[in-house]
Amino acid sequence: MRTSYKLSLALMLSCAAGNFHTIVQAQSKQVPQLRANNVKQIIAAMTLEEKSKLVVGMGFKMPGMPPPSKDKMNEPIDIGGFKLPPSDPDAYNIPEKVPGAAGRTHGIPRLGIPSMTVSDGPAGLRIEPIRNGDKSKTYYATAFPVATLLASSWDTELVNRVGIAFGNEVREYGVDILLAPGLNIHRNPLGGRNFEYYSEDPLIAGSMTAAIVNGVESNGVGTSIKHYAANNQETNRNSINTIVSERAMRELYLRGFEIAVKKAQPWTVMSSYNKINGTFTSQRHDLLTTILKKEWGFKGFVMTDWFGGADPVAQMKAGNDLIMPGSPSQSAAIVTAVKNGTLDINQLNANVERILNIIIKSPSFTKYKYSDKPDLAGHAKVAREAAAQGMVLLKNDDHALPLKGAKRIAVFGNTSYDIIAGGTGSGDVNKAYTISLMQGLANAGYKLQEKLSKSYTTYLAEMKLKQPKPKNFFDHPAPIPEMDVTGIVADEANGADAALITIGRNAGEGADRKLENDFYLSDAEKAMIKTIASAFHAKGKKVTVVLNIGGVIEVASWRDEVDGILLAWQPGLEAGNAIADVLSGKVNPSGKLATTFPVDYKDVPSANNFPGTPADKPEQVVYEEGIYVGYRYYDAAKVKPAYEFGYGLSYTNFKFSGLKLSSANFTNSITATVTVKNTGNVAGKEVVELYLAAPKKDLDKPEDELKAFGKTRLLAPGQSQTLSFVIKAADLASFYTDRQAWIADEGKYEVKVGSSSRMIEEKASFKLAKDITVEKVNKALMPEQTIKELKL
Repeated sequence: MRTSYKLSLALMLSCAAGNFHTIVQAQSKQVPQLRANNVKQIIAAMTLEEKSKLVVGMGFKMPGMPPPSKDKMNEPIDIGGFKLPPSDPDAYNIPEKVPGAAGRTHGIPRLGIPSMTVSDGPAGLRIEPIRNGDKSKTYYATAFPVATLLASSWDTELVNRVGIAFGNEVREYGVDILLAPGLNIHRNPLGGRNFEYYSEDPLIAGSMTAAIVNGVESNGVGTSIKHYAANNQETNRNSINTIVSERAMRELYLRGFEIAVKKAQPWTVMSSYNKINGTFTSQRHDLLTTILKKEWGFKGFVMTDWFGGADPVAQMKAGNDLIMPGSPSQSAAIVTAVKNGTLDINQLNANVERILNIIIKSPSFTKYKYSDKPDLAGHAKVAREAAAQGMVLLKNDDHALPLKGAKRIAVFGNTSYDIIAGGTGSGDVNKAYTISLMQGLANAGYKLQEKLSKSYTTYLAEMKLKQPKPKNFFDHPAPIPEMDVTGIVADEANGADAALITIGRNAGEGADRKLENDFYLSDAEKAMIKTIASAFHAKGKKVTVVLNIGGVIEVASWRDEVDGILLAWQPGLEAGNAIADVLSGKVNPSGKLATTFPVDYKDVPSANNFPGTPADKPEQVVYEEGIYVGYRYYDAAKVKPAYEFGYGLSYTNFKFSGLKLSSANFTNSITATVTVKNTGNVAGKEVVELYLAAPKKDLDKPEDELKAFGKTRLLAPGQSQTLSFVIKAADLASFYTDRQAWIADEGKYEVKVGSSSRMIEEKASFKLAKDITVEKVNKALMPEQTIKELKL
């Protein structure tokens, strides 16, 4: 009572002194602080200007470039001929938490809203490894195998473990959201960023994405699955108009994103640069809100790709919640639109709410004390294991591999000594080291032809000194021509037990690949293979080619020259060790192709319309092949590929048997079981691929489609494992545009189980008594012009 009396007396005295107004004013200045349960209260307390800053990023600080002077802050940024919009001064004035990160959101300290840091990239965290010139403390990240290799493992559990390791580095280096993974479909083998993406098949792409997202986000950090959607080329990527049918979009180009969203609920989705049927993806309400948020139930927020789209107000209306990297002019446009009534404040509030709901999950909000010391040694082991598991043995005549009897190896090819860990652009990683094939073989106990190795090392060092420095982020020096080995190959064939030749290819952001000297081997490369093969075969010795590539190349014209071909893809920083693990037999290869290798480029269904028209500077690209992408085309059109989808050899043999279906008639679902036995002499793993052939009632359909897959554990010789797969109504359905529905047609369905799309080991069938409308959806993404789609 005495305390209460004193407070009352003090208040009376204050009032008497004329201070009452001051007390009330002080109380009114108390504003809410962001918590996990008061997001709507925070939105109500935000000013319009604060909201406009939250939905627009802090700007872009180009690595290695000094900040623009004050009088040039509003001028475009020139990076070697590329013009970028003016940056927000905050990007330079507010110190970076993580130098080298791709961008930040605005913090609003008044309301306790922290800034979030986002960083590339798909194969490893992209940050500056050395800061302020101090080399005593480094911030290197693990370069994990590229996505195409991970998909070739067909092992979602393995990919999830990669994600867990990856996410640890994101968290411990102070980043909130990883701008990855990418999951666009391999529509054409010349796609410059195909290495960042998983597959030509949406089930593989979506399943791998969900696995790695769940792994990364188990660390309490976020991901941004990208590039949503139909971003299947780099040529004129910022403006290209993709003309595509709604069916092809829903069955192929959206399906992987749908799987990933429903299985993993990533924190964010990144809209792509391109237009779809006339409108930028970041400005399409049907794509971002109707389909993504309403039909699929996406709970996170959507951000643009860097400098994507053209109209910030249209982006807000579409449901593109965050514009990156952001500039003050975009925030100003949003404020003006709200004030003049062209942007509903409720829409802006919805955009803000989605961002705040992610911020409250972020390490920046929870004030996580990051260490800057992730377990890089442990992650390198994960990277090495994943790399070996995703390599694909394409050819192995007369047991050329493993190199059991060979003790001394002649190692040819520039890339054997200068291995390519991963692609370029935002997909590159600042790593502490990369193990070359030469190093990996030496580590595995093989003796190398020292004179040959020294010749390559000297040659490469001299040629690198002659290479011009890159002009900008997108510029990369041309590959060094292969060293001429004509005069030394005979001696090498005498001294070595076997020959290895590495063929390397690299690509990345900003440009698509070329046919000459890229998809096709150069004349010098073909001559090198022929010369080496002739010399070694004359001595009764084997020759194996290692493909250190990020995307598909032509192999049919030269593969008969050699005994073995190992597709190593781009295996990350432990590249040489992982390749040696497979070549030596320490790891039995179990990878399978998640993308088809055609015999020739002319066989590719999109060959005639990639990258669009007019040819000199494409403005639009028409997806005339429709749903017939990859094996869906090759199988239905009866076009024989060089190596089909799902293909991959092993050092042992497997037998499939006993395929059984739980019922001969479909009701709600059917379970398929099949047994796999290792009938060879070496322990190994096998991938089981389940394809479904549907009745063609009123709709053109592929010959078969992958509907489920699994991978056995490591089976010792003689061991067996039974795998089960559940087939649901959605797996039977195709998209009927005229009915705006996914419909499973009545009739006979054939289940095909095997080790590739063309190596079917077991078959069974069931019947569906009547049509099932699996899902009705909204009309969306309709083309503005008639598309003459391929029918088979």
